[in-house]
Amino acid sequence: MKLTRQDFENLVIGELDALPEVFQQALQNIAVVVEDWPDRATIQEFGVRRRDDLFGAYLGTPLPERTADYGNTLPDKIFLYQKSLENFCANEDELREQVHITLLHEIGHYFGLDEDRLAELGYE
Repeated sequence: MKLTRQDFENLVIGELDALPEVFQQALQNIAVVVEDWPDRATIQEFGVRRRDDLFGAYLGTPLPERTADYGNTLPDKIFLYQKSLENFCANEDELREQVHITLLHEIGHYFGLDEDRLAELGYE
């Protein structure tokens, strides 16, 4: 399953727009970035063996860890790795579903959820 970058970004925007309003309003000072693949440092940081194994990443300070002096900082980032996601999915419906799951997983990290809790919720 391969999309142009523009089509993939439109898919991501559609999934963000479909989030409940309460989540959309809570996402502040955060950017969603599409890249082809995770870089070597990110692969090492997240402990994955192959770049195909990482669909997304959250880099930033989760909301529960922000203190009163948090401010005037660059946005946190959610990365979505287009090629990893495309290689995993057989068709556009699967890709849309996996982008949805990956976005919710990374947004969960933004809200302070750890991997165990995300797995319990079905966002592995």
